Amino acid sequence: MRLTDANVAIRPRPAWEALDLGTLMARRQFGLLTAGFALVSLPVLALLSLLLWQHPTWAVLIFWWLKPAFDRLPLYILSRSLFRDPPTLREALKAYPGLLRPQLLASLTLRRFSPHRSFYLPVQQLEGLGGTERQRRIGLLGQRDSGTAAWLTLGGALIELCLYFGLIALLYSLLPPQLATELDWQKLLGSEDGEWLWVEHLTNWLYALVLVIWEPIYVACGFSLYLNRRTVLEAWDIELAFRRLRQRLTGSAYLLLVVLTLGLFSLPETTLAEDTTAPTAEVQRERLVNQPLTSKQAQQAIQALVEAPPFRHTETVTRWRLSQGEDRQKAEDDGDSRAKSLLEKLFKLRSSSAFDSLLLILKVALWAILIGLVVLLAWRYREWLETFARRLRLPVRRRREPPQQLFGLEVSPESLPEDIAGSAEALWESQPREALGLLYRALLSRLLHHYRLPLKSSHTEGEVLVLVERLGEAALHAYSGLLTGHWQNLAYGHRLPGPEVRDQLCTGWRAQFAEDRP
Repeated sequence: MRLTDANVAIRPRPAWEALDLGTLMARRQFGLLTAGFALVSLPVLALLSLLLWQHPTWAVLIFWWLKPAFDRLPLYILSRSLFRDPPTLREALKAYPGLLRPQLLASLTLRRFSPHRSFYLPVQQLEGLGGTERQRRIGLLGQRDSGTAAWLTLGGALIELCLYFGLIALLYSLLPPQLATELDWQKLLGSEDGEWLWVEHLTNWLYALVLVIWEPIYVACGFSLYLNRRTVLEAWDIELAFRRLRQRLTGSAYLLLVVLTLGLFSLPETTLAEDTTAPTAEVQRERLVNQPLTSKQAQQAIQALVEAPPFRHTETVTRWRLSQGEDRQKAEDDGDSRAKSLLEKLFKLRSSSAFDSLLLILKVALWAILIGLVVLLAWRYREWLETFARRLRLPVRRRREPPQQLFGLEVSPESLPEDIAGSAEALWESQPREALGLLYRALLSRLLHHYRLPLKSSHTEGEVLVLVERLGEAALHAYSGLLTGHWQNLAYGHRLPGPEVRDQLCTGWRAQFAEDRP
């Protein structure tokens, strides 16, 4: 491993910046990573789907359990690509069986639910450590950044779920309206004849697609955390700086040696032959005695330098303590004098205009707080106040009149017959559309005028059902859903209901609206 060949900047980083680096590394080799992960994982899912066709949940569960085995190929590609030696797809697939052998059983059993799985994977795959050596190594690596690795695993699980449900929602939104209205998820989940098993297997493949996209990024982020931790522990950045410095100096050292050699040969012989004898003792004594700075002056200069900042720092600390005897009397006298001075300052302040301004600000603030409390209480008990005002016959807010038409249907009580169910039964043989429309108009009228639902002309049938569900009456919600479904099939799909639907709807109407309840 040559650090000078790394295609990323080797330096200590914060943990979250290291995760950004992992995302960048995965983006650089995204095509190779996703293709390799797909070629080793999707055939396994296909085999599991064929073997467990009647049990699609077990198929996707086993596929999810084998994720640590699939993660070893992206790590191999990333470790090779880090030092400018990215393998080809064929080379990576050829090396994959050898990557599976070391510690595969431990990865799928004891370490399967480890939140630091991607962080510690390079220890067993790249360093080849196991047993006690591995425990010591991960103990050293986990002193820092282990919390970030756990958050990475938790965030990765949430990202997988979001992408998975997003793809399911996208698939459902692309279905034709006719098929979407016929889908009944309760029947789909409770089918025993295997008619809808293909839908569950299709959702399993959507989850596999999510893993193909996200799992290489997850492995790359764990690998970047591992690299960052080793950079801090082994000082890779300092070692890399010294290596680069040696590379720069290696070429210039030879040139400097040649220049010095030529310079020595170019010196004149007289210079080399000069007398180099040592000076006499008298010359040395003259130099020592006639110095511009004596020892005493030097000592004084040193002392002045030590006494000055930053070598000496003087700080005054004031604190409270219990006084006794004269100290207590002195403290009391000091306290009386401070109290007198404080009173004098207050009297002076009272006579100033600034004190009047302060009092005005306080008065405005207190009145604002009082008014705010009154408004808050009035809003909190607005329903009680409205009832009290109605009893005293005080003017209250005018209620909004309910609409007379919804979805182009007349919903006023005056437009409906007295016996809704009987009229619908009489109309069903000759005019089934008008009979079903009568039941639906009557339902909307009851919801408007009896249950006081705030229906608007802009509401859809689905929004009306949501408002009915909030009433908390299960029977009413079930009947409304049944009637709305048959009405939509007739109004939009032009599918006439059968005779058994007439009896079901009319009997349900009589049971639900036997008496007018406010």
